[in-house]
Amino acid sequence: MFLDATNIYMIKRFTTSLANSTMFTTYAIYYITALGLNPFELLLVGMVLELAVLLFEGVTGVVADTYSRRLSVIIGMFVLGSGFVLQGIIPVIEEWLPFVSVMVWLLLSQVFFGVGDTFVSGADTAWIVDEVGEEKLGSIFMRAKRYSLMATLLGIALSVGLSTLAPNLPYLIGGLIYLGLGVFLILFMKETGFVRKERSETSSHLREMTSTWLSGARVVRSQPILLLILLVTLFTGAASEGYDRLREAHLISEIGFPQIPSISMPMWFGIIAAVSALLSLVAVRIAEKRLDVNNERVVIVGMFVLTGLKIAAVISFAFSPSFEVALAALLLIGVIDALSSPLYDTWLNLNIESSVRATILSMMSQSNALGQTAGGPAVGWIGHRLSIRASLVVAGILLAPILVVFGRVLRKR
Repeated sequence: MFLDATNIYMIKRFTTSLANSTMFTTYAIYYITALGLNPFELLLVGMVLELAVLLFEGVTGVVADTYSRRLSVIIGMFVLGSGFVLQGIIPVIEEWLPFVSVMVWLLLSQVFFGVGDTFVSGADTAWIVDEVGEEKLGSIFMRAKRYSLMATLLGIALSVGLSTLAPNLPYLIGGLIYLGLGVFLILFMKETGFVRKERSETSSHLREMTSTWLSGARVVRSQPILLLILLVTLFTGAASEGYDRLREAHLISEIGFPQIPSISMPMWFGIIAAVSALLSLVAVRIAEKRLDVNNERVVIVGMFVLTGLKIAAVISFAFSPSFEVALAALLLIGVIDALSSPLYDTWLNLNIESSVRATILSMMSQSNALGQTAGGPAVGWIGHRLSIRASLVVAGILLAPILVVFGRVLRKR
């Protein structure tokens, strides 16, 4: 069976989205009701995850640029799968080793999650760009997003069903999906566009990797647009950590769900995620047909508008007086994120040279992780001292500097 690079990339995006939606649709029920985490502990879990990303992202990105993007992606799949399976079996481990805190195992699983993610982030994008070229990047990323959203719909149903049986099952199944994808990529993923740098006999592995990292750093320093993108990712990370970790807690503890006996809490989360995915699928399809997503100016204007809308939606969600208003804000944020992701990936990759692509993409992820590591605990502390609403307002405000950056880029162009 022959599968070209584009098909492999679409399968990879579909499968990881299926696994992620299976795990993360109902993860709040597992964390809050089964493991009993409070808002500060939720942010602590996120901080450990982002700290692992921050520490390892630079190293793994250099591995992808120095040795092999394919190898980096495959390693990441197995590390991620192992971490998610560990999260899924925490209740079993707790019975075997009751003297070890649940938080210890949960934080250890986040380290696996973070390290595995660093092997994949940057490497998978650098691989597909090298295999197919830069001419149709926007179209490929939009198509991949569409496949991801279709997989998300399947994963939502799977997540709700598994969570109803046992709240830890989504993580166990999601981890096994990642492990299976790793085996698939070993068998079918090829690497023809990447040319490994020739290594001199006197050069050590460490020296070679250091040289690659320094080359990437010089590229970022010499191009103002990349410095601006770093700033965008920093504030995006600081804002996203608070919103991503606390939105479910806000729904559960401060807004509440309509009292309909036939709809359980896992079902509510599944319904919200499914409607969000469907609306996002429609929005992405319209953007594919109506917008020239391979045009950089169109991409920047789109991100400027979407960022402004997201600030308004996050603050609206924080002050929602009812479930209906909160639901509308959540759905709008879901659509905005679905459209922003491929636009950002296109903008970034159009401004990076191939030889250090994975390294620079990893630097961008490090910037995002730094924002989340620094911003997450601060936002969580505000939620612990004041309220979750206050945390969400701060998360929305943290997006404001990004509007300034996009405005500056547009004026220059």
